[in-house]
Amino acid sequence: MSSIPIVHETCVGWRDEFYKCPKNVLAQNICSRHDPFDVSLSRRALECIHHVFTHKVESEGKPVTNQKNSGRCWIFATLNTIRIHFMKHHNLDEFEFSQSFLFYWDKIERCNYFLNNIVDTANRGEEVDGRLVSYLLTDPTCDGGQWDMVVNLINKYGLMPKKCFPESFSAEASGKMNAVLKSKLRQYAKELRDLVKGSATDKEVKQKVQQQMKEIYNVVGICLGIPPETFTWEYYDKTKAYHRVGPVTSVDFYEKYVKPVFNVDDKVCLVTDPRPTNPYGQVYTVDCLGNVVGGRPVLYNNQPVELLIDLVTKSIKNGDPVWFGCEVVKRFAGTQGIEDLDVHDFNVVFGVDIQVTLNKADRLLYGESAMTHAMTFTGVSVDDNGVTTKFRVENSWGDDRGEKGYLVMSADWFKEFVFEVVVDRALVPPEVLKVFEMEPIVLPAWDPMGTLAE
Repeated sequence: MSSIPIVHETCVGWRDEFYKCPKNVLAQNICSRHDPFDVSLSRRALECIHHVFTHKVESEGKPVTNQKNSGRCWIFATLNTIRIHFMKHHNLDEFEFSQSFLFYWDKIERCNYFLNNIVDTANRGEEVDGRLVSYLLTDPTCDGGQWDMVVNLINKYGLMPKKCFPESFSAEASGKMNAVLKSKLRQYAKELRDLVKGSATDKEVKQKVQQQMKEIYNVVGICLGIPPETFTWEYYDKTKAYHRVGPVTSVDFYEKYVKPVFNVDDKVCLVTDPRPTNPYGQVYTVDCLGNVVGGRPVLYNNQPVELLIDLVTKSIKNGDPVWFGCEVVKRFAGTQGIEDLDVHDFNVVFGVDIQVTLNKADRLLYGESAMTHAMTFTGVSVDDNGVTTKFRVENSWGDDRGEKGYLVMSADWFKEFVFEVVVDRALVPPEVLKVFEMEPIVLPAWDPMGTLAE
């Protein structure tokens, strides 16, 4: 088939047809002055959706957190999930774990992981302009992450209260720090590839990586601060009684005070990828995806979405919040905090539908969908027939959206745009747990299931 250019006569015809339709003119007048998505909000849908649920965790975390201008949602969602049990156990009215603490160590580890990937791909004979290395160089370090990656950080470095390692400018607005790191990492990548090409010994390559990482350590420390070796946490509980913990290391703090109420190793991550090339009941991983050299790999136990909904519902009924990953911006009314397939009526405004015109598998294949954001389920509604209808969601965008920072998500929206959940191992059927024992199928580095939550 030959190419079809757009000619002037065609555009004239389209223009005439456009202005013959009064609805197009009205939509144009409105959308030229207002957000097209706000204009498309369905009044009928808004009247039917309420932030009320049949089951909620006993007490939700306070205050509502805010990741600000950073891609740390996966860290915030994890710590929001953990703190619910921690606050209950320690009788706290408000509490936050330090998001910057895990962010700091992820930056250090992620840069080292990238440099090791560069050495590994050079040893594999991958060309610098080949698809794999080009993909790695496109974004040498970002803020986003996955569940297995945050488990690596917690098990290696522990946790600490936010008061003991507070936010910094670059934690809340990470773009400039990341720009410096990416520039240096690309420079370091060339140096390492040149060493490998020049037949340098393993010792020489490792020494170069260590030298490079010392410079990275300085940059990250200047921007984020450096976590203390030990800290002391002082606090009042709900009865106004004074407590003091420490001096203690972050690892000991996790082991002694957090792990007994929330052990990250007791949780398992399940995904739902309906692409026909990736059958359910298999475990997958992604080439070159991770954050800690020698840490646990990112594993995807692929299961039908109905199982994920069932396990999340059971978990909430048990009073256990659930970390999950989704594509948050599709069919999302941000101000109202509603994620629902019918919340927008795009056909009325544009004469065409968007965002759910392809099925979930095809959206993954054609780049229309991916897991881009992580949050926490804290509530669920079940109808009289036992069917799950909607979920309550704790986000990390502050308290000025939705219901004081919380969202409501329909079960139908979950089916289309949720990709992974983390639930307690005890809830998962034995045959599903056995999938983790399989040899993982390795997906290419650029596969959409390797997209990181930000």
